[in-house]
Amino acid sequence: MPLSEHEQRLLDQIEQALYAEDPKWANAVRISDPRGHYKRRLVKASIGFVLGIVLLMVGVVANNIWLGVAGFVVMLATCLWGLSSWKRMNGFGGESPGVAQPRGRRPQRRGFMDRMEERWRRRTDER
Repeated sequence: MPLSEHEQRLLDQIEQALYAEDPKWANAVRISDPRGHYKRRLVKASIGFVLGIVLLMVGVVANNIWLGVAGFVVMLATCLWGLSSWKRMNGFGGESPGVAQPRGRRPQRRGFMDRMEERWRRRTDER
């Protein structure tokens, strides 16, 4: 839904005030790509996964069950973290700010509350 003229003017004023207050930060935020953030998280998750494998192997060799379990938990947690970052980086997961959705995708299904509100609006309009 496009912004009204008044809302657009307010947004422009806020943006200009931000640039005037801290131009270095505003410029850094404006030109940064959020996918870079997710790529860094993906690299960190890969390193954590390798660390989990090392902990698991050390636990097996040293016959220390708790160290092996800790390694497995680290592997699992970093795998899930990396997978969520990969999904957001490629636009499959939740909404990621600043990343445009690919064209040709079907619109997402509406949530339960949206459907209930729509039904309520239809009922009140019929009266």
